[in-house]
Amino acid sequence: MAPTPGPAGSESAAAGPAAGRRRVILLTGPSGAGKSRLAERLSAAHGWPVVRLDDFYREHHDPHLPRSPLGIPDWDHIDSWHADAAVEALRQLVDEGRVEVPVYDIGTSAVTGRHVVTAGPHDYVLAEGLFAARLVDQLREQGLLAEALCVRQNRFLTALRRFARDLAERRKPPHILVRRGLALLRDEPRVIAEAQAHGARCIHPRQAESELSGLPATALPAGP
Repeated sequence: MAPTPGPAGSESAAAGPAAGRRRVILLTGPSGAGKSRLAERLSAAHGWPVVRLDDFYREHHDPHLPRSPLGIPDWDHIDSWHADAAVEALRQLVDEGRVEVPVYDIGTSAVTGRHVVTAGPHDYVLAEGLFAARLVDQLREQGLLAEALCVRQNRFLTALRRFARDLAERRKPPHILVRRGLALLRDEPRVIAEAQAHGARCIHPRQAESELSGLPATALPAGP
């Protein structure tokens, strides 16, 4: 039986052949819209593991890493990250309950370490990042997708929060952050439209938190 489609092409979290399997909730949206904070709140409330898709960005010395006109890595370009590696990590976490993933530092544009993410038998896996919606088709085909949401708020509030975050984390020099922030503000409608085109449903983070908190727990088959 095919999965029951939910809003905007997402899968019904309680239906389909993967009902007895851990599955992935994709959280996408513009930079600064609240994806990470939403994932952190859901993880704290339910114990669900979080995979940060930003950790799969290419390193600064990678010749395939696109560059922006500002002279810095273009993290908003689809070729700036290892999508296939992210999908494989999510598959391993769903199927095996454990995966080792990189830790990426935006300030240095480099992988600074690795850490292990684990999932319990009743957990959903949260995967958050700018390009999360690009994984919808692959995860659906593999029976891994539970839901795909595009987190959005007032675009000017998002821009202010993004600048405050990037400044606090010293991601790049302030003048670069200002120029990049203005470019992202102008580009936000396109980012949201692309997420929707890939099957993500737009939603405010608080509404998303309420809806996802009501999902039924996954239930892996009992072992022999």
